[in-house]
Amino acid sequence: MSNPPAVVDLLAGYRRLVEVGVGRRPDVAAELAARGRDVTATDVREREVPEGVAFACDDVIEPDSAVYADADAVYALNCPPELHRPLVAVAEAADAACLFTTLGGDQPAVPVERRTVASGTLYVARERGDSGRPGT
Repeated sequence: MSNPPAVVDLLAGYRRLVEVGVGRRPDVAAELAARGRDVTATDVREREVPEGVAFACDDVIEPDSAVYADADAVYALNCPPELHRPLVAVAEAADAACLFTTLGGDQPAVPVERRTVASGTLYVARERGDSGRPGT
């Protein structure tokens, strides 16, 4: 039996990604950029991001659709339940996949498919081009 993949390994399957709520942990965005992916990190506050990662100050609750327009995937790490629906909404508007992890024992507030990863569970709320959501 093989070990489950890291979150970054699954996200690397997408070419253009937007990380919502990067905070002070840009490690996944940096690794994706190092693998040749186009990555934009967002946060409600200005944040420093590694070389190769673009940054946009944006609030997913009142998003600037231009930030997400060309994304293949929108993702968030340690995403609180109150942001699950807005995260899915920006991904749907961009016709992008939507993936996220949660904090500790938080359960998803939207229908998802679960993927086991080395750090726990990666929730997939939609795949690119989906007209519906997983579990519906």
